[in-house]
Amino acid sequence: QVQLVESGGGLVQAGGSLRLSCAASGRTFSSYGLGWFRQAPGKEREFVAAISRSGGTTYYADSVKGRFTISRDNAKNTVYLQMNTLKPEDTAVYYCAADDHSLVRTSTPHYEYWGQGTQVTVSA
Repeated sequence: QVQLVESGGGLVQAGGSLRLSCAASGRTFSSYGLGWFRQAPGKEREFVAAISRSGGTTYYADSVKGRFTISRDNAKNTVYLQMNTLKPEDTAVYYCAADDHSLVRTSTPHYEYWGQGTQVTVSA
């Protein structure tokens, strides 16, 4: 089992940057694929980015490609989301999630473990 705790959210102006972190408990962190998702008010939770167990494969939603970067440090049991050139439409609660599968997957039902989320607000 994995417990996930996100941090790094906050209020930023459009064009600014934030770096989200997600710390995981458990000794098998490197056996999980990891993903970042977000949910804006009144909208469904959506995929943002995912990374494979080793960190060698990454996927991004089209809306964040070229602006966001997902990475992981298996020695620190932490996954990161570097967000640059933020836009007001990036405003949402951001969640990290863990998937006990060898493939990198982008759908919310595939992820067994979820953090509580961190709020990101981008002002115009």
